[in-house]
Amino acid sequence: MIGLIGKKIGMTQIFNEDGKVVPVTVIQAGPCKVICKRTTEEHGYEAIQLGFEEIPERKVTKPLLGHFKKHNVGNYRFVREFRPSFGQEIADYNIGDELKVDLFGSGETVSVTAKSKGRGFTGVMKRHCFAGFISSHGSHESFRGPGSIGQCAQPSRVFKGVKMAGQHGNAKVTTRHLSVVKVDDERGLIMVKGAVPGHRNSLVLIHKER
Repeated sequence: MIGLIGKKIGMTQIFNEDGKVVPVTVIQAGPCKVICKRTTEEHGYEAIQLGFEEIPERKVTKPLLGHFKKHNVGNYRFVREFRPSFGQEIADYNIGDELKVDLFGSGETVSVTAKSKGRGFTGVMKRHCFAGFISSHGSHESFRGPGSIGQCAQPSRVFKGVKMAGQHGNAKVTTRHLSVVKVDDERGLIMVKGAVPGHRNSLVLIHKER
């Protein structure tokens, strides 16, 4: 799905036409430069590669610097690929084109992909919303434990996928079907209803839905 690279600014609230408060997430989307195009004949799939947040040449690695010079575009901190869908064609885009927030309009639905906040190593109550044990009548030493995780005799092992304590967050998450409430073309901002993954200033990918 064609979209934009952006940064999560934070959350706020605005009033809609009915005077009701709508919680929105503000995203600084684009401008993104088309660096190159992937074709089925050459790469086995179709996609356009976008660059976001231009940086000086001294901050770019040599492999990326050669890639940028090969296509005669600027140097960018973030590079991501977007595959077309829903009748979109990569032929509609040319190397050097600049995609801005006007790609989206109010009332449309988008998907936002980002890395969720890292919570570190957490227990089952925080990670999986377990209820825990009662605090009386014989319970001791394991009020926040997971309880039984398997059988002792047969099959004498713990099955894969059992919900246990471990790394919480810091994973790629996609929130789908978010409504675009407002688009500020002048400042390059897009406001979507509800929350999106990630912390403030985290990188987000906004995909255009059908």
